[in-house]
Amino acid sequence: MRSIPVILDVDTGVDDALALLFAVKHPGIDIRAVTCVAGNASLAQVVENTLRVLDAAGAPPIPVAAGAVRPLLAPARSASHVHGENGLGGIELPATSRVPEEVGAVELMRRTLMGSTERITIVALAPQTNLALLLRTHPEVVDRIERIVFMGGSAGVGNATAVAEFNVWHDPEAASIVLGSGVPIFMYGLDVFTQVSVPQDAASALAAGNDPLGRVVGSLLGNRIARSDDETLVYTGLIGDAGAVCALVDPDALVIEKLPVRVELSGYARGQTIVDRRRYSGEDRLHGGIGEWTVMDVALDVDAPRYADLFLKTLGLAG
Repeated sequence: MRSIPVILDVDTGVDDALALLFAVKHPGIDIRAVTCVAGNASLAQVVENTLRVLDAAGAPPIPVAAGAVRPLLAPARSASHVHGENGLGGIELPATSRVPEEVGAVELMRRTLMGSTERITIVALAPQTNLALLLRTHPEVVDRIERIVFMGGSAGVGNATAVAEFNVWHDPEAASIVLGSGVPIFMYGLDVFTQVSVPQDAASALAAGNDPLGRVVGSLLGNRIARSDDETLVYTGLIGDAGAVCALVDPDALVIEKLPVRVELSGYARGQTIVDRRRYSGEDRLHGGIGEWTVMDVALDVDAPRYADLFLKTLGLAG
């Protein structure tokens, strides 16, 4: 398998950490750079988490850069109710000697893209603020990007709101800019994100085992989040963002359709990815006012056990 050159853009919380571990360990993925943005935690915490997770993965030296501290328009926000105060569900990883690059995320992405002899895939596992700034500031990079694979959006329900997924809701203007950039886009949204999980007994066994990496993975999978109005903490075992990285190396496990998508920028639906799954024209098309849409690949279903197995096998943790 030819290694896929990638830039990972992350807001390292629990599932970004799982994605980083998978990407480092999979032989078909060549990580050229990792850029960080505020989202699941503050930017400073995201950078620190990223460096420590790369240590836990036994990663070679990989350039890491800090990016945007807040969305383009909205105030800074975090998902501490999901990822904990430190973004890793309270898991304390050992201190690291890795340090971030002196240049910022936008410059690291520009430099990496323009310096490559082959096109690079950007895997966005976070709010897309860094990507929007890159595309607005350096439009010359568009031809150097193979495609953008982003974890975000939904063709159905949301999680940040009834209709909006967190990453897009956090910075909808940025997501709209990225979708309108002309770069080929692949959306790995909540429709598939919420399906791929590791059974609780398997995660518990890893967390209690002797393998250092297994203990980290088991503890991350065991992070419990509030899933009901009474704030009861429940086990989900979701590999989350790691599924979007699995999609790079095993796209055949997905049901993918090419569909028109747009990001809603106002009202309660702000941050919603509206996915047009109609087979026939509606009144909006017949009478005008349809607006701007981007036709892109959208993952609608997944062979969840296959991705869970791929994830554990890649990390050397399958039973």
